[in-house]
Amino acid sequence: MQKQKFYDLLNQQAQGLIGGENNFIANMANLSALLFTNMEDINWAGFYLMDSEQELVLGPFQGNPACIRIPVGKGVCGTAVSELKTQLIKDVHAFEGHIACDAASNSEIVIPVYRQGKIFAVLDIDSPSLARFDEQDKLGLEAIVKSFEETL
Repeated sequence: MQKQKFYDLLNQQAQGLIGGENNFIANMANLSALLFTNMEDINWAGFYLMDSEQELVLGPFQGNPACIRIPVGKGVCGTAVSELKTQLIKDVHAFEGHIACDAASNSEIVIPVYRQGKIFAVLDIDSPSLARFDEQDKLGLEAIVKSFEETL
């Protein structure tokens, strides 16, 4: 219950930051900063945008420098796009095809962002801890992504 309350409050903060603003770059930047500064035990939070039907490109983020381009179907982000669903990975080293942008990352969650019924981007969050993310994180972060989608 504690985690659900945390995400409810975080989503309220997110809505306060992005509500009424339709510039998606500004909203992605603020959401990345909000997540990075409020979530414990993470080392990267940000977005990759669809640059073509075959590739994602780095968007606004907080954390260490990251891979610039990710092919659809490759890595956790590309898999989220190809499978059209959230990826909750407890151990990225056990994930076939993992792209190691930061060797310190051990677990990851990636949530697709939709605009007009198509994947527009993904929200990617990494942690240096194994099994950092669970079903409550998934539901809480998906709710924040839904709030963001309403601005698109």
